[in-house]
Amino acid sequence: MRTGFIAILGRPNVGKSTLLNAMLGEKIAIVSKKPQTTRTRITGILTRNEDQFVFLDTPGMIKSRNKLGDYMVKTISNTIGEVDACLFVVEAGVAPGPTEKNIIERISKRNLPAILVINKTDKVNGEAVGDTIIQYKDLYDFVSIVPISAQNNKGVDTVLSEAENFLSEGDWFFGEDEITDQPERQIASEIIREKLLRTLDDEIPHGTAVVIEEFKEEGKLLRIRAEIFCEREAHKRIIIGKQGAQLKKIGSYAREDLESFFGTKVFLDLWVKVKTNWRDDVVNLGNFGFNKNDL
Repeated sequence: MRTGFIAILGRPNVGKSTLLNAMLGEKIAIVSKKPQTTRTRITGILTRNEDQFVFLDTPGMIKSRNKLGDYMVKTISNTIGEVDACLFVVEAGVAPGPTEKNIIERISKRNLPAILVINKTDKVNGEAVGDTIIQYKDLYDFVSIVPISAQNNKGVDTVLSEAENFLSEGDWFFGEDEITDQPERQIASEIIREKLLRTLDDEIPHGTAVVIEEFKEEGKLLRIRAEIFCEREAHKRIIIGKQGAQLKKIGSYAREDLESFFGTKVFLDLWVKVKTNWRDDVVNLGNFGFNKNDL
């Protein structure tokens, strides 16, 4: 038996969560075209034959502007300090900037083994991919460099084959059938938040949080009551929409994914409330499920 803990690092919106889902063959991390989708560390577990990979998907590295941003950056630092290796995900055709160099500096301090994963190769030509390799290869002593398209599942198997080098002999930390250690309530809240990201204008989703107030199985029915928190009354009106149309759309999309994930009929009851500046309030962040030890 072999196992290893592997962080997935990178700037926002480079496809870290898409890569995680592709490697697992299951959707456990929400994805969106909007940056800063992932706010907390998400554990994805892949067990193949005698090997168990434990992937830790992290928030995109950002310049913090509030307590939530501080939390996200601290999550990245803590994760780098705890893992055996990392997948450093960058975007094909995009030159390394301060964010990428910040991440490289952090992994250099630990001399952390790393695979450079160049994602979104389907968006550019081969010359751009080659230029990206040249721009990165001298910045760090990467174990390997793997161009991929996570969205199209191209090159993902190569990433896994390379990541096998990071595994070492030892007992597994999770059961053979486990794919994540996220509580069911957290998975449900993230699925709902993904639909907010999908349906709302750019700025509003970043000021929203979802708290599951009721998660109850009643025979073949799963009853979920969730509260959506936003920062302004104007945002609340937009989330609800005219005669509740927007909230119904969010609920319909969320219910579809919830029923697919949990394998049962779901009754979803959504409410919208206002918590002004909750992203800069430690008490509210703790109440919304963020780890109080990291706030």
